[in-house]
Order: sequence, then structure tokens, then C-alpha cells
Amino acid sequence: MANAEQLEAFVTTARMGSFSAAARHLGKAQSTISSAVINLEIDIGFDLFDRSTRNPTLTEAGSSLLADAEYILRSHGQFTAHATALGAHSETHLCVAIDQSVWSPSLLPILSDFESRFPFVTLELLDPGSSDAGQLVRDGRADMGVMIAPETLPKGFHFRGIGHSQLITVCSPDYPLVPLQPLTELTLSQFRQLIPHSRNPDDDSHLKRKLSPRVWLLESPHVTVDLVCAGIGWARLNSAVVDEELSAQKLVALELAFEKADVLQGIDLVWSQTRHLGPAGHWLLQRLQGMAARGP
Repeated sequence: MANAEQLEAFVTTARMGSFSAAARHLGKAQSTISSAVINLEIDIGFDLFDRSTRNPTLTEAGSSLLADAEYILRSHGQFTAHATALGAHSETHLCVAIDQSVWSPSLLPILSDFESRFPFVTLELLDPGSSDAGQLVRDGRADMGVMIAPETLPKGFHFRGIGHSQLITVCSPDYPLVPLQPLTELTLSQFRQLIPHSRNPDDDSHLKRKLSPRVWLLESPHVTVDLVCAGIGWARLNSAVVDEELSAQKLVALELAFEKADVLQGIDLVWSQTRHLGPAGHWLLQRLQGMAARGP
């Protein structure tokens, strides 16, 4: 039945309008192109081109089959490229855990470049809550992670700082704290605090952020934002999470009497010291490390 060379000759002739033009485009002899099309017509049992005019034109059957032939050629090209990538020992799947608190649009150009360079690698992006990106890498669920820097560095990881995120204290515009600014710790402690925290029961880092005896604990910083916007309490959240709501005036950045400078949290890129990364993983790791010079 039809082979790739015959289909290429058929499709290129249809696109270019003549056998000679198709031959020049493919860098082959005109007789090779003509023979490939003729053999294809013999195989399928009918003509694809009307040759009664100076230049061949598609028959009704040829027009009907052209889209199928183009699809088969594209699939053949993808198969060849995929096989080449596997032959180069490129991984087929890569998983990256990006802490919800640090996701930034500055990551999009890197991911776009990754898609272009490694079209046959399935990229899985996880968006864990606070401190859980490191746990996913530790458990082997993710190949690398981008996360708020932990206070203590666990063993078995490579770490690279790639930027900082500002921690902002926020509430809704009509929340009772707004007219009380600048706020003391005592004043804040009288109102409900919403705190994102890890699902890991052994992680008690959220307790260090606790300023009020009345708290709600939430896994997702984005759910936290919605609750703060609804006036249920106040929270201290990373700028990447609240920038949009602050710009839309759905949230207010509160002035604190006890902090006169921006509170910055480091952002770390983490990956296992023992887990093997293929070419795609190494490329992505280097690009993410390169963010250190620019900041995410």
C-alpha cells in the first residue's frame, strides 16, 4: 500500500502545482516524483491527478484524499522525531512541583521554550501548598520543585536560590483593621488570621506565622485570598498570590507598626541528589537556575 515517499510526492505535487516544481522542492529528479505518484495510483486503483492539461490537477478522488495524506505525513514526521528523541535517551515524562505561593508569569517563557525543544516529553506541573513541593521531590513524585525556602534544609537535596517573594499583610477594604493602621501585633491578634500551611502533619512552620489565637488553616493560598476578600479574616501572603487582588482593590495592604521594611522570603529550586535527570530535565533545571540573575 502507500508508503511515505509516495505520499510525500503526491502531497508536494498537489501543493506545488506540477511534478517538476515538486521535484525541485524535494531535491529529487522529476521522474522519481512522477513514478512515485504513478505507483501510488496503481496501488489504490484510480488516478489522483488529471494529466490532460499542461499542469496536473487533482481529480475529485485526489482532492478527497489529500487531507488524509497530509495527516499521515505529519504523523510519520512526529513518529520519526519521537523515535529520534528516544534514541537520544531523552526522558518521556518530567514532573515539576511549583509552590502555589511562588507561581509567576515569568515562568511562562521558560515553559514555552521547553515545549518547543522537547515536544515529546510529557510535562506534569503540580501546584502544592506551602512546603509540600520539597516533600514531593523527596518522595520521588516530582523531579524538581520551586518553593518558598524552608528554614532548615533537609538532607538529600540540591538547593539553588532563584529569587525572593515579598510577604504582604492583607485584608478586605472594609475589614475593621483598616481604620486602625498602623497596626500593632496586639491589634492583629484580636482578629481572625487565615494561614496557609502544609498538609504534612510533621510540618509546623505555620505556627511561626501565627499572630492571633483565632486562626483558620488552609492548604491553598488562593482559597485563603478568596476568604480574605470575603472579609472572614486577615492574612500574610506572598506578593505573587495577592498582586492581582491588590491592583483590583479587592484587598488592602496593611501598614504594620512593628515592621518598617519589606519582609522577603527566599524562593528555592530543589532537586534530588540521587534522582537521574535526562536531557530535558537538565535543560529545564539550567533555565530555572538562570532565574537567579533576574529574579522570578
